[in-house]
Amino acid sequence: MTPGEASAPAIVYYGDDFTGATDTLGTAARAGLRTLLFLKTPDAAQLERAGPLDVLGIAGAARAMTPEEMQAELRPVAALFRSVGARVLHYKTCSTFDSAPHIGSIGAAVRLLRSAVQQPWTAIVGGQPGLGRYCLFGNLFAAAGSGGEVFRIDRHPTMSRHPVTPMDEADLRLHLARQGLAEVHCVPFTAASRGSDALDTALRQALNAPPADAVLFDVADAGQLAAIGEVLWTRARGATMLAVGPSSVVDALATAMPSSGRASGGQPKLAPARGPVLVLAGSLSPVTASQVAAAKSFDVVWLDAQQLARRNAGTLEDQADAIVRGLAQGRNVLACTRAPHSNGACGMPAGADLDAQALARAGGDLLAAVLAKQPLGRIGVAGGDTSSHGIQALDVWGLSYAADMGAGASLCRVHSDDASLDGMEVMLKGGQMGTLDVFERLVHG
Repeated sequence: MTPGEASAPAIVYYGDDFTGATDTLGTAARAGLRTLLFLKTPDAAQLERAGPLDVLGIAGAARAMTPEEMQAELRPVAALFRSVGARVLHYKTCSTFDSAPHIGSIGAAVRLLRSAVQQPWTAIVGGQPGLGRYCLFGNLFAAAGSGGEVFRIDRHPTMSRHPVTPMDEADLRLHLARQGLAEVHCVPFTAASRGSDALDTALRQALNAPPADAVLFDVADAGQLAAIGEVLWTRARGATMLAVGPSSVVDALATAMPSSGRASGGQPKLAPARGPVLVLAGSLSPVTASQVAAAKSFDVVWLDAQQLARRNAGTLEDQADAIVRGLAQGRNVLACTRAPHSNGACGMPAGADLDAQALARAGGDLLAAVLAKQPLGRIGVAGGDTSSHGIQALDVWGLSYAADMGAGASLCRVHSDDASLDGMEVMLKGGQMGTLDVFERLVHG
């Protein structure tokens, strides 16, 4: 069986980090779309096992890659899209669009993936209101945490100071021009607010003078996504399309896609955990630090971030054993890379000069070591890079949606050929995502 015969999803998406990919998984599943997230580009046998899908996701790590690394990462995605007969190829970015010419370049991704589709231009959806992300006249704004104050992205207290890709430009047209997308035209939110006909007229104007590399759709509120989805799906039915942006791309398209084949029934509720829960908090975000402080149902294990980042084998073994001791006694354990009594954000001791990527990779090694000693039914990982490396360190080939964790976080079910991992529930969340009590909810439902 060829991939094209195994399934014919309407949308294929690639998440440029794992937490974002699971957010899109949850978005599609809650819309009633049959969705499975693969941990790498699936082969024909895995597609056959998955069965019919409306949305096929691939969890990647391009956000942390150089343009050269992204070439090797994304070529198989382009080939898969062409083979399965989907209509929309979605390059899923973080809702804050943090990227740079040298690392996680959205422009580099567009240049490679555009060859897989028929439309000569790329659609970019600029906001995700459900997460407090808004795009107004091309400028991106983001809330600081769930329900927090909204800042222009270049003045955001966290994203403007991101350790790898700080956002120092709020105008997404200028931000993406640095990455090689010279002609990004903006369709303002004022057009979407008047409905799909007005939006389609504005899109035609944006495409005509001068020819556009991409069209950026403002999003000021969630109600505008329906008009955006209708316009994009109408065009995608005529010629395949590349769409870039956060999970709001799928959110918009789902409103316009045919309802036949959709999953039925209500959304599953988050049940209490049936055994001890492990949370690995490797995020640098103050939002995650607040969530750690609110986690009262856990024993906290403070990890030695300096030694872990240096890949000290003895430290990794000792700290894995410390975590396992608590779990084996039935206690929930929260392992955090912030030293106690430090003033730094969770994930970085105050004043420390750590290699964030090395620390994230070490977090993956630690997670694998713990689960090899103590299989678990439910875990959580906080931090985009930590989540990516954590899941990559495990023998996992896919994730399906289990339940909503709120505000950009979903509980997923693991698919693995390893019986000790298959069926395990995992929450992967970015540092800025989740409610204050997200770790408590992971335990108590």
